[in-house]
Amino acid sequence: MAEPVVTRAHGGGGREMRELIRDVFLAGLGDAGDGGSDDAARIEVPACRLAVTTDSFVVQPWRFPGGNLGDLAVCGTVNDLAMVGARPLYLTAGFVLPEGFPLRELKEIVERMAERAREAGVRIVAGDTKVVPFGDPVVNTAGIGALPEAPVISGSAARPGDAVVLTGDVGRHGIAVLSRREGIGFEAEIESDVAPLNGLVAALLASGAEVHVLRDPTRGGVAGALNEIASASSVEIVIDEARVPVAPAVRSACDLLGYDPLEVANEGCALAFVAGRDAQRALEALRAHPRGRRAAVVGEVREGPARVLARTVLGGTRLVDEPAGELLPRIC
Repeated sequence: MAEPVVTRAHGGGGREMRELIRDVFLAGLGDAGDGGSDDAARIEVPACRLAVTTDSFVVQPWRFPGGNLGDLAVCGTVNDLAMVGARPLYLTAGFVLPEGFPLRELKEIVERMAERAREAGVRIVAGDTKVVPFGDPVVNTAGIGALPEAPVISGSAARPGDAVVLTGDVGRHGIAVLSRREGIGFEAEIESDVAPLNGLVAALLASGAEVHVLRDPTRGGVAGALNEIASASSVEIVIDEARVPVAPAVRSACDLLGYDPLEVANEGCALAFVAGRDAQRALEALRAHPRGRRAAVVGEVREGPARVLARTVLGGTRLVDEPAGELLPRIC
């Protein structure tokens, strides 16, 4: 008996589409509740300011060490909300599926989405499906979160005197995806760090540390994120390469392949710019959380031209330029 696969009928609006929604999406993600079968979900939002974001996710291969496309689709949007200090509440999910994609594999993606949504404490309340003749599966998620009354956290809010904190080690996601795609074996398997960061961010904000900037260094890695912040805030950022946490297996892989760990994508760590006087308080709060045990202060913000510098392990200083081109094809 042939394995069930996605067909054009699954995107046609008839019986097959209703069965797909019932047997895959509602079975895996749960009913949205009030209005679950309508064209829009009805949700309740506490009286507060809102943050809204959307992102589309495609990765080759869709399954990689440490996660799959479903993990990215939920964690990526949850983390974008968390990076402005919002408490994620609701997600939507739109699927663009190639004809012939096995339903068994689609269910695997959906199961991971459900697990990550539960972990992050969010509800997936609405969705959509389209079937196309060929290509890779794509998942778009949009998110709504509640913003606190605290001062605005923004990439343009870095100030001279701020400490630059990394909440975890870098480079694991990009190398994990690359190793599976290219069939490269390393002495120790490298797993993606993909994870929801809203709990970690909540712990940081609850510590009382004055937080100015939060950013998850995904595509473009730490180098790309730091350059964006330096440009938006018109400041000079200086980091110490020796302080940047990099797992030994990731460092070895980068040395072998000729990559700079600062330019490799991450999906489970964040950059936090906090007032210098609060650096230790922030570090203690992060390290007390399971996802922040490798947190480290890696640099500081100074007055000067909008650029990023790195003190090297040899005692010199180099310019950390913004990555150009595609370092790793489609990793998130």
